[in-house]
Amino acid sequence: MKRLLLFAVLACVSWSSLPKASSQTQEDTLKNSYLEKKLEKEKDTLLEYNNFKKTIQLSKKSKDFEALGNAYIGLAKWHENHTVLDSSIVYLQKAISLYKKREMTKSLADTYLLLVSNYSGTAEYDKGSETVYKALALYEKINDQRGVAQCYTKISDLLYYSDSYAEGADYCKKAIVIQEKYGYEEDMALSYRRLSENQLFLGNLNESLSNMNRAIDLYKKIGENGPPLLACYNGRGNIYKYMEKYPEAIADYNRCYEGAEKIGFIRYMMPPTANIGHVYILQGKYAEALPYNLKAIEIMKRIGNTKNLWENYMHVSNIYSELGEYKNALKYHELYEQGHSEYLNTIIARKDSELQVKYETAQKDLEILDKEAKISQQRKTQILYIGIAGLLTVILFGMYFTLKNIRKKRKALSLLNIELDTKNKQNELLLKEIHHRVKNNLEMVKSLIALQSAKLEDGASKEAMLSSQNRVQSMGIIHQKLYQGENLGSIEMKDYFMNLSEGVLDTFNAEEKVKIECAMDDLNLDVDTAVPIGLIVNELLTNALKYAFPDGVKGQISISLTKKDNDLLLKVSDNGIGKTEGSKPKGTGFGTQLIQLLTQQLNGTISEDYKNGTAVFFNFKNFKIA
Repeated sequence: MKRLLLFAVLACVSWSSLPKASSQTQEDTLKNSYLEKKLEKEKDTLLEYNNFKKTIQLSKKSKDFEALGNAYIGLAKWHENHTVLDSSIVYLQKAISLYKKREMTKSLADTYLLLVSNYSGTAEYDKGSETVYKALALYEKINDQRGVAQCYTKISDLLYYSDSYAEGADYCKKAIVIQEKYGYEEDMALSYRRLSENQLFLGNLNESLSNMNRAIDLYKKIGENGPPLLACYNGRGNIYKYMEKYPEAIADYNRCYEGAEKIGFIRYMMPPTANIGHVYILQGKYAEALPYNLKAIEIMKRIGNTKNLWENYMHVSNIYSELGEYKNALKYHELYEQGHSEYLNTIIARKDSELQVKYETAQKDLEILDKEAKISQQRKTQILYIGIAGLLTVILFGMYFTLKNIRKKRKALSLLNIELDTKNKQNELLLKEIHHRVKNNLEMVKSLIALQSAKLEDGASKEAMLSSQNRVQSMGIIHQKLYQGENLGSIEMKDYFMNLSEGVLDTFNAEEKVKIECAMDDLNLDVDTAVPIGLIVNELLTNALKYAFPDGVKGQISISLTKKDNDLLLKVSDNGIGKTEGSKPKGTGFGTQLIQLLTQQLNGTISEDYKNGTAVFFNFKNFKIA
């Protein structure tokens, strides 16, 4: 243990040497006075650890359970700030066991909330969700409104990490209503911060910035200069980053980093380090970004806070790819895929846990209703034995209870319908996540093809690889539209064609040379129809860009898709050089064969016109519209 503590002390000193992003030149060495203060702070940290250990021993001997619980929590916070979160979780669980045994409800609920934060830090969101609902039930039982509001804020935090930003923002607003009513300013500052973070990813940048400034002002008002305020600076930096106000973003990240360095909290030095790297990536300064993202990964592994590790693997992979170091890019891409899959699995496990809790609650309600029905029937039977003299009274009494039971059962059915609606929404979320995974996998396939093609020297092979990339991209956009849209069973084709066109133009670097127009109204098609039509259009766009506009000639391509009675009409035309009717196709001819096969699959016909360029017409019979 002493070796572990010594390692933690040395690590705190070494992390502080990370360079800060600034327009001014950094000093080459730290001053001797600063080092002396740093070493003195580490001695105080070790003394604090030993004091907690002594308090635990004395409290056990004197059976002072309140002091024992406080010592467990103090030691947990010490580990959270100076070592790893797993050690912090161990001591929080010891405190929970003590409070359960002694039936100390308020202390138990408070400790559950601390445990939720640690589970969030280790990306164990399913455990965090289960724990926060335990705390909420206890706070509601003792009517502790402050605790209820704190639970709402924690739930918002968990929803944020499962991409449920709108729902997370609603929970923050519910918390703020309670906190404003009772004047819980410190709690309200945290709620405004969480609200701001959710609004950032809802695209409400100005509202997000306003609420983050409210949080900062509240912390300054109550004299808070520690981690809560530092987290707000980091959060405001994120907002400025997405506003593309990069100097302001880096200034806030440095405020967070310097503040964490000053108080010796390694955990709070990690987010601004990663975010400075991300700002450089957004500016295209990949060489400057690399040391920051690599250092962020080291800190995450060191402290056990791995919830954003996969994201930094992705950034490092992209950086290496841009720098032309494809071997390293592939290595970190594989780490990203593994980490992202684990992250998604925790989200799914959390949803499963919530569904299980709700299912068990519904089962208990049904059991209660069943027992009440049996008791009611027993009473009716007993009343019937009273005799003929009380027959009328028994009948009326029975009718009353029958009507009452019907109302109860209707109410129960109504509650179950609400539960089923909730489950359906959650299933839709899971289905969207599946489409998201498929899209990511297709992106990975596309990247692997790109890496492979970079190693090829044969022109024909490279061209085949490029065509394969475009076909994979065409299918990937379909799955992207499915998880981004409201209807999981249909694709809006005009928007899809516009996205597909941008991707193909980008592949051939032809944005300035060729313009693509989608002259059509909004039209939704089911997935089975949209995928082959997308591949057909992809092939036609590829052929036009390759052959219709040689030697830098500028031109225009038009796409239209309309419905007429039971037919679907597709037209793709260009004003390029065209070709002689019946002439032999250029290239391998695979694209032409693919178009013909897909057209047959959709029960369609093809016709071509070579006046003023090339125009290809398709008529699909008995198409399916979503």
